[in-house]
Amino acid sequence: MSEYTYITLKDRPQLKERAAAWFHSKWEVPQEAYLECMEAYLNDKTGYGWYLCLDEDKIIGGLGVIENDFHNRKDLTPNVCAVYTEKEYRCKGIAGHLLDIVVNDMKSKGIAPIYLITDHTGFYERYGWEFLCMVKGDDNPDLTRMYIHR
Repeated sequence: MSEYTYITLKDRPQLKERAAAWFHSKWEVPQEAYLECMEAYLNDKTGYGWYLCLDEDKIIGGLGVIENDFHNRKDLTPNVCAVYTEKEYRCKGIAGHLLDIVVNDMKSKGIAPIYLITDHTGFYERYGWEFLCMVKGDDNPDLTRMYIHR
């Protein structure tokens, strides 16, 4: 893991446009939505944040923290979102390290618990997350798994 650099977007705000484009390329969320959330973070309008893993100057992993990750449980907030690691960098502990960073950062700001939704089973438990309940996606009739980190 030491060969990679882990940062918050506040560490390198000049990466905002690249980061928004990178997240947009991974998820079906408009780039403008990422930019809006990132601007709120960079302008201290929210305590939530955006976290990246870099291999030199290349974004290879990342995640964000937002109010709600498109689900019907508006009371379960904030949510880790857009967790992604490039395929060729998987199984190297990058996502787990990013998750640990975000949990510790949120706790340092007095923000706990935090939540996330996922279809994965077994992955998040390795990093201290617990299955909480099933939630309905905003635009999806299917239920998805909600996890909590206390």
